[in-house]
Amino acid sequence: MKIFAIAVAAYRKYSTKSYCGKPPNWIYSKLRKKDKAKESKQRKPRIRWTDEQNSILDAVSQGRSVFITGSAGTGKTLLLKEVIKQLKKLCGPSRVSVTAPTGVAAWALKGQTLHSFAGIGVHTDDPEEMLDRVLSSDRACKRWNKVRALVIDEISMIDGNLFDSLEYIAREVRGEELIWGGIQLIVSGDFFQLPPVPNRNFSQGDVKFAFEAKCWNGSFDVQIELTKIFRQSDFLLIKLLQGIRTGETDPQDLEFLEKSCVSESECDPSVVQLFPLNKDVEKVNQERLRSLKKEVVVYTAVDGGENSWRRQLSQGMAPNEVSICEGARVMLIKNLNTWKGLVNGTTGEVVGFSQAEDYDEIFPHPLLPIVKFDSGVTMVVEPELWTLMDGDEVVAWRKQIPLILSWALSIHKCQGMTLERVHTNLAKAFGCGMVYVALSRVRSLEGLHLSGFSRSKILADPKVSQFYRTFALQHNNEDVDAS
Repeated sequence: MKIFAIAVAAYRKYSTKSYCGKPPNWIYSKLRKKDKAKESKQRKPRIRWTDEQNSILDAVSQGRSVFITGSAGTGKTLLLKEVIKQLKKLCGPSRVSVTAPTGVAAWALKGQTLHSFAGIGVHTDDPEEMLDRVLSSDRACKRWNKVRALVIDEISMIDGNLFDSLEYIAREVRGEELIWGGIQLIVSGDFFQLPPVPNRNFSQGDVKFAFEAKCWNGSFDVQIELTKIFRQSDFLLIKLLQGIRTGETDPQDLEFLEKSCVSESECDPSVVQLFPLNKDVEKVNQERLRSLKKEVVVYTAVDGGENSWRRQLSQGMAPNEVSICEGARVMLIKNLNTWKGLVNGTTGEVVGFSQAEDYDEIFPHPLLPIVKFDSGVTMVVEPELWTLMDGDEVVAWRKQIPLILSWALSIHKCQGMTLERVHTNLAKAFGCGMVYVALSRVRSLEGLHLSGFSRSKILADPKVSQFYRTFALQHNNEDVDAS
């Protein structure tokens, strides 16, 4: 009888420090100098904005409130970053608040969650109760009174009751009868993508989407839908995705998709797998990591800042712990060098570890991962900083290796990402927009591999469809009147 010895992966974990209270100024000055030095080395390509994008930038510069929408891949996030930059020049950094409903979306824009900005605590359907919470917090009241421009991204995930309540709170706290208390509002998102998560007390008669809020139309001077798609160039794929987005698919397009991309066979292990549920993501990543039977190095995040804000750090993309080993498939979760293609969503493989040359007292880890990215670039990946802002003030921060395991990702986590190759298991897909979000991550049909696909999984909410039909009709009439 033969006995086989099975090597069990060893874990090498290094303890790290955490900082309570407001971090010392020297920490920030040191990190900012490092970040600026890194940025100065990168050659930044000049962006040519479309006429639609320029009209939005012009409206923002005139102090107008704007709703920006458009399908996946139309450059909403890139444009929003330019809008934020413009607002900070016009209003001053401390008077611009950047928010999103989730930590992941907020961190992508160096902002904070909408709930934390508003100071409303746990969301209820009672605006008076939320107003009382805000009024009981001096800091929340100060934020509402100080802000001149409020940016809200991923509006599809915010329900209409909350949108109305926040508008009411803005007027009451600021003592202004003007809508939103006179705040310039910049809202971005696609209602055909992931919808709001309903409250436990959600009833059929409640408002569901933000565009159903009573104050919606009065909140904006300009509402624009971006139509030029940059992520994909293949006309057939664009047509297919637009049909899936609106739920008005062409049977021939779906038949082509099924023949070209659907397969139940094993996919290339280097391809990112997308799952609807987090538990499936965790299961695949841990199984693949153990199967390598290599020594695992664990990186623990270093957090700092005020305790009241630090709870939000775990809601962002940068995890508390990153466990990787040689051979692990990983993904960048922060832009390192856009010119070289090292951006959020870039995948690669850990090929080894390097001894850290410069001692970093903020992140004292002796080993740094060496990653060979699929683009061909090989580099040592150093820890990066994520900050949580309250206006122009850093109130909390996290330092961590900007990598996560990427054998599998959740569909919610990948919203906003561009991926070269994707294997999407849609067997457990649920709700409207999920299939569209998953499929619209890729640039081409060649990079798409599907399993568990069923036409019945393609769902678009009828109210959203009606909203965009009305939206298009109104803008067509405006164009006719203008001409």
